[in-house]
Amino acid sequence: MNTVTIPAGYKPILDEYDTQRAIAYIKETFQEEFSRALNLKRVSAPLFVTEASGLNDNLNGYERAVSFDVPAVGSDAQVVHSLAKWKRLALKRYNFSIGGGLYTDMNAIRRDEELDNIHSIYVDQWDWEKIITRENRNSEYLKLIVRAIVRAICDTNDRLHVRFPQLRTQIDREVSFITAQALEDLYPDIPDGAQRERAYVKDHHTACIMQIGGALRSGRPHGGRAPDYDDWSLNCDIILWNEVLQEPLEISSMGIRVDAQALDHQLRVSGCDDRRKLPFHRMLLNEELPLTIGGGIGQSRLSMLMMGCAHIGEVQSSIWDQATHDACEAAGIRLL
Repeated sequence: MNTVTIPAGYKPILDEYDTQRAIAYIKETFQEEFSRALNLKRVSAPLFVTEASGLNDNLNGYERAVSFDVPAVGSDAQVVHSLAKWKRLALKRYNFSIGGGLYTDMNAIRRDEELDNIHSIYVDQWDWEKIITRENRNSEYLKLIVRAIVRAICDTNDRLHVRFPQLRTQIDREVSFITAQALEDLYPDIPDGAQRERAYVKDHHTACIMQIGGALRSGRPHGGRAPDYDDWSLNCDIILWNEVLQEPLEISSMGIRVDAQALDHQLRVSGCDDRRKLPFHRMLLNEELPLTIGGGIGQSRLSMLMMGCAHIGEVQSSIWDQATHDACEAAGIRLL
């Protein structure tokens, strides 16, 4: 069910022209800060892949990919949900070395998304991937990368305030790390993972929820996670507090990727053993791909947060139901 929330007294801070200027400045500046911090090179990436390749991201397992036939090729293609698997293969194909990595613009269509202030059927993010050593496959290295990403976000925000002094969004640089199990233990009376996140991020404005995917002691997982890209014991979400909406805003889903052992385990417990025969999965199980860490960072979400926007439609062009259009128009919210 689609929902839209209009904060009391909300008015856009920037006019139409400055809105576009600020979006461009955020994207240009963050790419600069982020790629330098993680030693990443920009590459081109696909908008679609063949279904048979197994390269598409299955997300939570229920989302339907946008599919179409390609008569000239003789096979069906799918618009990517994300590039989590493609990036790892690209690192091998492009001969990246340990310590180096890539980033790219990822544009996706998620047809089954329920629409609200921060969810759209159009997804735009920076997808990135970096080669690591086996010794780096630990939580301390994961935290190191998370802190580097948060620094890049905060540095971009500080530079934005110089260019647009009317913008005043504050982002805490100190990251509060907690595992999904510790979060469940902290809030035993809150059965829903998203609501536990809200309670935690409200008190710790920059948070990183770790170890998402497997069942917790309650028997329920914190949230859905595909079994074939992140290692569930070494992944996380970066979540920032959105002061305008008074809600948490997930900026990044990321993690150290599965090795052969983690993939074998996660396919088995997820009931996804049929994926073992796909080309990408065979390469992983045969240890033919590099060990990596990677993730995605929401471009429109980062823009709406830094610009103090109430709706993601203020910073990206998408389509919305009539009720959302009516509510936003009545509140003076400009949907692009």
